[in-house]
Amino acid sequence: MTTPYPVYGRISGPIVIIGFGSIGRGTLPLIERHFEFDYDRLTVIDPEVTYENFLNQRSINFVNEELTKENYIEILKPLLTEGEGQGFCVNLSVDTGSVDIMKLCREIGALYIDTVVEPWPGFYFKNEKGNHAARTNYALRESMLKEKRENPAGPTAVSCCGANPGMVSWFVKEALLNIAKDTGLKVEVPSRREEWAKLMQLVGVKGIHIAERDTQRATWAKPMNTFVNTWSVEGFISEGFQPAELGWGTHETWMPPNAHKHKEGCQAAIYLDQPGAMTKVHTWCPTPGPQYGFLVTHNEAISIADYYTVGEGGNPEYRPTCHYAYHPCDLAVLSFHETFGSGKVQETFEILTEDEITDGKDELGVLLFGHAKNAYWYGSRLSIEEARELAPYQNATGLQVTSAVLAGMVWALENPNEGIVETDEMDHVRCLEVQTPYLGPVEGHYTNWTPLAHRWQVFEEEIDESDPWSFKNILAS
Repeated sequence: MTTPYPVYGRISGPIVIIGFGSIGRGTLPLIERHFEFDYDRLTVIDPEVTYENFLNQRSINFVNEELTKENYIEILKPLLTEGEGQGFCVNLSVDTGSVDIMKLCREIGALYIDTVVEPWPGFYFKNEKGNHAARTNYALRESMLKEKRENPAGPTAVSCCGANPGMVSWFVKEALLNIAKDTGLKVEVPSRREEWAKLMQLVGVKGIHIAERDTQRATWAKPMNTFVNTWSVEGFISEGFQPAELGWGTHETWMPPNAHKHKEGCQAAIYLDQPGAMTKVHTWCPTPGPQYGFLVTHNEAISIADYYTVGEGGNPEYRPTCHYAYHPCDLAVLSFHETFGSGKVQETFEILTEDEITDGKDELGVLLFGHAKNAYWYGSRLSIEEARELAPYQNATGLQVTSAVLAGMVWALENPNEGIVETDEMDHVRCLEVQTPYLGPVEGHYTNWTPLAHRWQVFEEEIDESDPWSFKNILAS
């Protein structure tokens, strides 16, 4: 029996998908399932021709171009304004200036969504000695916030709406409500940012890890000089080489010697003078339990810390520490070892497709810690077997991203005049209602683990026993 997929609305104008890598290819069938639209006004833009036959077989318009700072208006404006109705731009590409494209879409009345504040080429590998702040996600987010402040009204543009950033911000809200309930607090569901921040403070959360473990395995071993991953290799390398970044909580009394604060903007985060993919942290996920993660910079580390701030600026009354703690698939770990060991990026990139994976899952959630029940992980435990059954053309990692794009598109279509919004500001109940059918088991797990547990005792470590959740104890390198 055919599954009746819910149709969430009609996109009345053209749809333009920028980028058709693993995420673009996985998003397409979800758009086809859940929206009504004019098929002859759906266009894919990509500089590669890998899936040109795939698109041609489906009679989908294909523009084989690389969007640049010089040509993006010339290419996008006619596509998004052709005919009647409101266009929708779905930006799933690397090396595209998200803020510029977002601004164009809003000027011409189109809806917009992306999965990251992406810069034009060159940003991630700027070689300005001593000026690592210029290539942080903090700087990218501030460029988006500047546009949000200067042009607050108009068509909805959803910023950073993938699995993370994106879905995890909705998980944080649900996890916070669960902890409040389980600790006996009788509270109403907040309706404003200030209320959510006060609730986080009341619950006593000291920090949040975006705690992820990808155990998906290939049917083959990694070849030399090949970077293998379960999602965009270009995206992972770019963020892996950026400085490690984290939202900086008010409970912290120690800061790494190579850490720096920001003088401008929201001042909710710090960065380290070292790459995120070379920075290890202690964290916890349900399947492995205690594990190492990489402190790779992500937008949500900053936006979540900022959203749950009580007070303002560099010395607020309350703010949680927040950062990504990512253990990618084993082949990606080996790939980064090879990259840093050789001092160069590999010549070949390989994204594991659903057909190349033998087993495993992507366990992605949020670990809220430091409260009365110690720590609570809440998230998706999606296996490759479930991903294959739920949607075509993607592995477990990809489906967590593409289903969040779907949820963000539904929210934008239902709320078309909200200006620029971050996922922290969206209705998490509605978004998870759309996305959860694609996430496999969505579960909450309490744990007694702290960063002081399960450590090697062969060598002496400088730890802070007065506060198990100090970043001093979490940082492993």
